[in-house]
Amino acid sequence: MNTQPTNHIHSPDQGTHIPFTDATEAVAHLQHLYTEASEFLCARFSDTLASGAPDATRFRAFYPEIRLTTSTFAAVDSRLSFGHVSEPGMYATTITRPDLFENYLIQQIGLLLKNHGVGVAIGPSMTPMPVHFAVANDTAISVPQEGAGEFTLRDVFDVPDLATTNDDIVNGVGFTYEDGALPLAPFTAQRIDYSLARLSHYTATDPAHFQNHVLFTNYQFYVDEFEAYARVQLADANSGYTSFVATGNVEITDSETAIAPPAKMPQMPTYHLKRADGSGITLVNIGVGPSNAKTATDHIAVLRPHAWIMVGHCAGLRNSQRLGDFVLAHAYLREDKVLDDDLPVWVPVPALAEIQVALETAVANVTELEGFELKRIMRTGTVASFDNRNWELRDQSGPVQRLSQSRAVALDMESATIAANGFRFRVPYGTLLCVSDKPLHGELKLPGMASDFYKSQVSRHLLIGIRAMENLQKMPLERLHSRKLRSFEETAFL
Repeated sequence: MNTQPTNHIHSPDQGTHIPFTDATEAVAHLQHLYTEASEFLCARFSDTLASGAPDATRFRAFYPEIRLTTSTFAAVDSRLSFGHVSEPGMYATTITRPDLFENYLIQQIGLLLKNHGVGVAIGPSMTPMPVHFAVANDTAISVPQEGAGEFTLRDVFDVPDLATTNDDIVNGVGFTYEDGALPLAPFTAQRIDYSLARLSHYTATDPAHFQNHVLFTNYQFYVDEFEAYARVQLADANSGYTSFVATGNVEITDSETAIAPPAKMPQMPTYHLKRADGSGITLVNIGVGPSNAKTATDHIAVLRPHAWIMVGHCAGLRNSQRLGDFVLAHAYLREDKVLDDDLPVWVPVPALAEIQVALETAVANVTELEGFELKRIMRTGTVASFDNRNWELRDQSGPVQRLSQSRAVALDMESATIAANGFRFRVPYGTLLCVSDKPLHGELKLPGMASDFYKSQVSRHLLIGIRAMENLQKMPLERLHSRKLRSFEETAFL
C-alpha cells in the first residue's frame, strides 16, 4: 500500500484559451499570462524561503502558449520561407519572456493570421515553468543550490528538466507536444529560458541588449575597434545608433563617456551597438576553438538574429596568399567535430548568396578595389575548421592531403562551427577571415612577423564586417531568410 502523501498543487487560475485575430492583442495577453505565472512563483518562493515549505503542498505555474488550428491546404505565397504551416493540423508553441520577444511575436503571429485566415488561441500550456527561470525576473531573489536551503526544492517547485530541454525541433527528430500538437516555433519556452540564463553568464550582458546582426571574432583587437567605431556613430545624430553597451551592461549614449573595464571578464566578452528597433550590431569575442563557437551560437540562436558572420583570423594555405589577405568562405570542411551528433558531416552547408554579396560589396567599399583587382587581396574558397590548434605538429600527410582534396584556402577553428550551427538553427551565416599566418609555407604566427600590409588590413577587417551588416540591415526579411535553410516540414516561426 502506498503511504506517501500526495502533494496538493497550488497554481494561479489563468482561465482557458482565448481566441485572437489581432497579433498585438494576442501578445499583450501572452505578457499578462507570463507575468501572472512568474510573479506567482516568485511570491510563493519568497514565502517558502521565509516561512518554510508547507506540508504536502506543491506550487506550480505554467508557461503561456500560442495555438493554431487549420483545416485547409490553402496555398500560400511560395516565395515565403516562413509565416505559414505546411499542412492542416494543430500547432502550438510555449512562450517565455514575451516582453523580450514582443516585436518578434507580433510579426510572426501577424503572418499566421494573414496567411491562414484563422485566429490563434492564447492560454496556459501544460508545461510547468521552472522556478529558477521565474525568479530570474526578480533580482532580489536567488535560488539556493540543492541542499543549501531548509527544504528540498524539487519537492515544492518545478526545476529545469534537461530531459525536455533539447534541440529536437531544430534537429528535425519528430517533436510533438503532449497532446499531439506540432511545433509552431523552433524552440520551446524552457529551451529559450535555458539559453537566456547561459547568455547572461557567458557574455555578462543582458539578452535584451543583443541586436539582430551578430559578428563573431577571435581577436581582442576588434573589440577596441568596435568601441571606437561605436563612439564615432554616437557622435553622429544621423547614424541611427542610439547607444553602446559594454560587457557588464555598461551603457553609454554619447561618444565621450568613459567605460571602466569590468573587475572580471566573462568567458565571451560581448558588446552591442544598438538601434531603437534592435537592428544594430552585436560583437562577441568567442575566443579560440569550436567548442566556444558552438556554445555561443547554441544560445544566441534563441534570440532569432537575422544574420551572424565570423570575422576572425586564419591560416592561409596557398603560397600565393599574403598575411592580411581576406578569405570569403563559400564552402566548409568540417573537422571541428562538436556538431557531428546534431548535424552529420554529410549535410552540405551552402553559401548564402545574400550574405556573400553583402560581404564582397563591403570589401570592395572599404578597400576601394573592384572586379579583378579585388582578387589581389581576397580569395573565395573552402575554409577548413579543425579542433586541434596544433595540427601542424602531427604527421602532415593526413591533414594536408584532405586540405588539398577539399580545395581549402584557409584553416581556422571556429568558422565551420558557426556556419553549421547557422544552418541548423536557420540563422543566415557567413565568414570573412584575415590571413594571419601561413604554416605550410614557413610563416608561423610569431611576434614580429606581421607586415605593414597585414596591420592595415586588420584595421579594415572589422569595418568590413560592420559594413556588411549595415548592408543586410536594409534587406527585407523575406529575402534574407533563405529557403535554403528551411526543411520539408518547417516551423511557421522564423
